[in-house]
Order: sequence, then structure tokens, then C-alpha cells
Amino acid sequence: MINLTPRQAEILAYIKDYQQETGFPPTRSEIAKKMGFKSPNAAEEHLRALEKKQAIQMIPGTSRGIRLPAVEHAGLPIIGQVAAGSPILAIESIDDYCDIPADFFRPRADFLLTVKGNSMIKIGINDGDLLAVHKTTDADSGDIVVARIDEDVTVKRLLKGRNKFKLQLIAENDDFAPIEVDLRYQQFTIEGISVGIIRRGL
Repeated sequence: MINLTPRQAEILAYIKDYQQETGFPPTRSEIAKKMGFKSPNAAEEHLRALEKKQAIQMIPGTSRGIRLPAVEHAGLPIIGQVAAGSPILAIESIDDYCDIPADFFRPRADFLLTVKGNSMIKIGINDGDLLAVHKTTDADSGDIVVARIDEDVTVKRLLKGRNKFKLQLIAENDDFAPIEVDLRYQQFTIEGISVGIIRRGL
């Protein structure tokens, strides 16, 4: 990516800022309005120029068909607040990166999740800790899992019973009741299993 004009650089910065705030890119009309263009066609011409310079990728057939090239990062992504319904590793969920190697953990970690709340404090998982997670959809009863129930993501101990349609997610804090999950009526996905904890300094 070289030799952007000031206007192209301004549009690229707007696309990045917009995506950072909303999780998706702006439309041509939104770009035109922001930049003061008379029509979306002018925005389209600038987008084509940005694509030619490999600053963006264009996806045909959609009004928000703008993709920013993937940036290679060393280390593990640190996931912050997961937007409802979004993939856990969506760009908008990634707060930062940690330079700890993935194979420091066994099995290897795929991402670090910022722990919210005190529901797991009895086993030393505290608010603000980084939970190292191995991405998998399979887990055994008793595993500490990152689970998605409908659109909410939570960290709990998985407890399977004899009934294949029902399971529990158990907190490690007596102040929190178990979460009952009925697979016949609720969307339930295991996003990964805990493979370690990193405690951040105050």
C-alpha cells in the first residue's frame, strides 16, 4: 500500500474508524455523505483506486462490500467484549495481542479472553484475568468452557447429565446459581476450553 492521495488516506481512515465503532464497513452513500461527495459514484471511484493500491479489498454484490486486508500479528489475540451474535474472534472483539506463544499452553491456546465478573473465583479465575482458551467445540463434563448460550458468551464449568438434551453450566462461586441449558430450545455452542490463566498486574 503506497502513494495514497490525501483524499484516499482520509477515506481509508474513515473506513477503519467506522468499522472499529460498528463492526462493519460503511456503505458508499455513507462515505459520500461523510466526504461531501455529490453522489455514491464518487465514493465508488475512490474505493476502486484504494483497491488498486491494495489498501482495501472489494466484495461485489453487497452495499458494505469493503474488506480491510488482514494484518499479521504475533502472539495471541485478547478478546474483550463479545458483541451479541458475533463470532468470538471477530475483528471488533479483539482488544489487543499478547506476545505469549500459543504452545506455551497444553493444548495450545488460540486466544485469550478477558474475564468479566467473579463467578469463577473459587478456582482462581478473577475479574480482569486473561483466560487462555483452546478453540474447540468438544468438551468433557467437568471442563471449564467458554460457552455461547443463544447470543451470550460465558465462562463456566460444564456438567453433563444422563439426559442428552440437558446440561448445566456451573459457577465457582456460591452466589451464582447453575445455568440450566435445554438443547431442544436453546442455541448452545462450546467456543473452547480453558487451558490456563494469566493474571494482569494492577
